[in-house]
Amino acid sequence: MHTSSADAAARRAALVDLIDAAAEHIRAAERGDLATRLDAARTRVVDPRLRVVVVGQLKQGKSQFVNSLLNLEVCSVGDDETTAVPTVVQNADRTFAELVLAEPGRDPVRVDLPVDELQRVTPATPRAGGREVLRLEVNVPSPLLADGLVLVDTPGVGGHGNPHAAATLGLLPAADAVFVVSDASQEFTEPELSFLRQVLQLCPAAAVLITKTDLYPHWREIVAADRGHLQRADLDVPLLPVSSLLRSHALRLDDASLHEESGFESVYGFLRERVVARGADVARRSVALDVKSVVEHVALSLGSELAALRDPETGAAALAELQRAKAAAEALRTRAAQWQQTLADGIADLAADIDHDLRDRLRRVTREAEATVDECDPGEEWPRIGEWLGEQVAESVGDNFVWAHERSVWLAEVVAGHFADSDAVDLPDLHLGDLEGLLEPVSRLSDLESGRIGVGQKMLVGMKGSYGGVLMFGLITTLMGMALVNPISVGAGVVLGTKAYRDDKQARIAKRRADAKIAVRKFTDDVGFQVGKESKDRLRLIQRQLRDHFTELAEQTLRSLSESLRAAQEAATVEEAQRQRRVAELETHVRALTTLRERAAQLAGVDA
Repeated sequence: MHTSSADAAARRAALVDLIDAAAEHIRAAERGDLATRLDAARTRVVDPRLRVVVVGQLKQGKSQFVNSLLNLEVCSVGDDETTAVPTVVQNADRTFAELVLAEPGRDPVRVDLPVDELQRVTPATPRAGGREVLRLEVNVPSPLLADGLVLVDTPGVGGHGNPHAAATLGLLPAADAVFVVSDASQEFTEPELSFLRQVLQLCPAAAVLITKTDLYPHWREIVAADRGHLQRADLDVPLLPVSSLLRSHALRLDDASLHEESGFESVYGFLRERVVARGADVARRSVALDVKSVVEHVALSLGSELAALRDPETGAAALAELQRAKAAAEALRTRAAQWQQTLADGIADLAADIDHDLRDRLRRVTREAEATVDECDPGEEWPRIGEWLGEQVAESVGDNFVWAHERSVWLAEVVAGHFADSDAVDLPDLHLGDLEGLLEPVSRLSDLESGRIGVGQKMLVGMKGSYGGVLMFGLITTLMGMALVNPISVGAGVVLGTKAYRDDKQARIAKRRADAKIAVRKFTDDVGFQVGKESKDRLRLIQRQLRDHFTELAEQTLRSLSESLRAAQEAATVEEAQRQRRVAELETHVRALTTLRERAAQLAGVDA
């Protein structure tokens, strides 16, 4: 990971130098609104954060992989579902851990957690004081994380009524890369392929890790079969077989051959080439474009004043052009009601469509589950039904979330279309992956009685039904001079007892079916309620991001034009001696700004 550290440092230094040079001109121009934009760009360069999210089905070795990758015991590992709280691991000067807890009506609070308790953190940890645990943050000195990587270990998706699939997908639009973990015990299942397809739609920079290759001698056949599944599903994603156990042994024994066999070198290659390098390129281009835009705002004012000072006739023409541009900018601000109305209507329509789509998907799953319940004894098949229901609900929620994200990006483009007549068109990045409140729990699918009854209870049901038959036919046969209990009455009792047992069995099955349907509806309703809330929260966040972004662009454009117009008007009243001196100053500033704009354009890979 460190072969290009010197180059990365040089690139960061060049960007910081470019930002600082632009900031000097911004301060001289007293453009505090643009300075804020440069400060944000500088923060992205100096403190880059590349979020790598580790996802996958239950008990696939996600936490062990993170521990082995960092050579640190930071995530809970065990035979059961041990990761119940999302764990964020990031670089720091010292080792410490914090629980981030929900505080109703207030910002989340942080509680220090002793490092020796990392392996025992659960949502019900006493240190939470009864509050909801949003996440666990682990800060450690790590050469791997020093490049800006932040690892997020998520709870497993899938399984019986598992609630985490939608929340895990909620992290992916803001992720810089995703590791999808599947062990070498079997080929990809259909739920895994469906989940992988959803992941790639939200974050294309993804790789599949085939873990536990040390446990399964046939892992190569599994990897080959998985590649076939990916090709048939038209999923272009790297497949990296790894062994966390061999990696740990290699580090402990300092054995290069074990390290090579563990497969972790390919993981480092992916991080180095597809995550760190790609993240640096994205940051470089984004920051360079910000600097270029800011410099052009300042150059507009200085250039207008310089033109007016050099040639009054040219300055008059430029003044008229600026007045027209200012009128257009004021019209743009006046049209704010129009694009904000488009945004508000779009969000409302989007919320309605997403809610309807989610309800429709969950209703189809519910109907299929109820049809399955009607065809069997749910008491015997409940574990299988529960597993199937969890997979179908997770897939439905995931597809709904992916569609919502795509529609959100489309809405941002529609709103940006209102600015097409100006030069301020800039589509913001919709980062919606904040961990706060994304992993809200949903109730698990209720348990169901198996329906099995003991021999004694069966006899009681049969005897209860046969009693009436023995008594009734016994009384009739006494009129024929026979005893109360005779072969006829006993036979009648057996027949009626058998019928009573069968009727009781059918009644029990009918009750279990009714209870099963109620449990299914309750589970899907709970999922729909929780996921619907999270969808509305994300859409409100999108609305605020777009509103603030485009309002800021409109205000910056209008201010730049207003100041340019004022400078050009004032230039017409400057005396000759002052005119020459001011021309020399402006020419120096404009040349410096032109150089900065060319440097920024070169870094961004666009025309100056």
